[in-house]
Amino acid sequence: MVGAVQQRPAGGRLADPMMWAVLALGITQIIGWGTTHYALGVLGTPILAEMGWSRSTVFLGFTVALITGGFASTWIGRLIDMHGGRRIMTIGSALMAVGLVALAHVKDQAIYLAVWAFLGIAMRMTLYDAAFAALVQVTPTRGRRAISYLTLFGGLASSIFWPIGHYLAAAVGWREAVLIYAALNAFICLPLHLAGLARREAAAAPAAAVGQSANATERQPLEGRARRIGIALFALIMSLNGFVFGVLSVLLVSVLESTGLAVATAVWLASLKGVAQVGGRIVEMFWWRNLHPLTVGRISIALLPASILLLLWAGASFPLALAFTLVMGASQGILTIVRGAVPLALFGPAGYGTVLGLIATPIMLVNALAPTIYAAIIDTWGAEVGEWLLFGCAVLAMLAMEATALWYWRRRS
Repeated sequence: MVGAVQQRPAGGRLADPMMWAVLALGITQIIGWGTTHYALGVLGTPILAEMGWSRSTVFLGFTVALITGGFASTWIGRLIDMHGGRRIMTIGSALMAVGLVALAHVKDQAIYLAVWAFLGIAMRMTLYDAAFAALVQVTPTRGRRAISYLTLFGGLASSIFWPIGHYLAAAVGWREAVLIYAALNAFICLPLHLAGLARREAAAAPAAAVGQSANATERQPLEGRARRIGIALFALIMSLNGFVFGVLSVLLVSVLESTGLAVATAVWLASLKGVAQVGGRIVEMFWWRNLHPLTVGRISIALLPASILLLLWAGASFPLALAFTLVMGASQGILTIVRGAVPLALFGPAGYGTVLGLIATPIMLVNALAPTIYAAIIDTWGAEVGEWLLFGCAVLAMLAMEATALWYWRRRS
């Protein structure tokens, strides 16, 4: 990693490069997600009211950000491998601040969308995929554990920044709120990326890289044609899941309302998804940490179609709707870890940033388009058809995961 000092932990957790990196990136992930990904959740309405644009135009900005981030993903992953996560994430924080300052001054729709396109690249340089790659560079022998710890922080972003954004928009206006967001990225995230990623653990014996229980064959990363097949299969799995979560991340309240629940009840249930995400990650961290990442992936992906069946059966039943929200949220929370841990286990730390970039490209594009596609389907054929589509995608993802696991273990036997 360019610019990093190689150092073995000495003097307890506070001297451990992994813990410093996790704490620094934990703070920057909360700020990064809160000031970009979740920003329109509370600032969208004030923007709409001042600018007089349609709601679809306001939220199209975020779609544009996901699309540009998706197209830039592989390139950014390669840059992280070449120049180090520390440098790329630091530059990303600077770009994020510049983009947010520009957003605070927009008065034209075309400029608004262009700024979001710029922010999409900055987001890809600073959010989860970049952070996962940076952590693996800091601690290649404990990458999965570091990723698990980091996702606990990220799960708090909406809970922290939705109230902050709402308060700031009411107190000083949305433009000033966005300027404050820019300052947080410039004066907190940027120096934390510089300082928190400045050290890495010393090189360890190869056996330590994947844990004590793995045998020598299992430790070897996939190479050549098998590597390309594995990347394609995992990208397919996560893209199918990405369609489901792309819909539910944006339209969860509407989906719950369509079952017959009151609006207030649907909003309250939707707010529990974040709690379930963190709960799922805690389960993985403390009880599933010794399972192979593929096994964790199989379990978490199987939870998704089960949760959607609960939705299909729910009607206006509050207990079933609650169960759907909690199971679906837990699945999404664990899959965030799986998205970083499975590529590390299958393909190794070498070129990890590039691999994450290749996998992220279709996921981000699907995430960007999923809400619009789903909305068109339910407008044409109704909510039940839309829910069956979500179930079908979840089942296909589960079957693809089972096939991938079977293929992998047969190669290793």
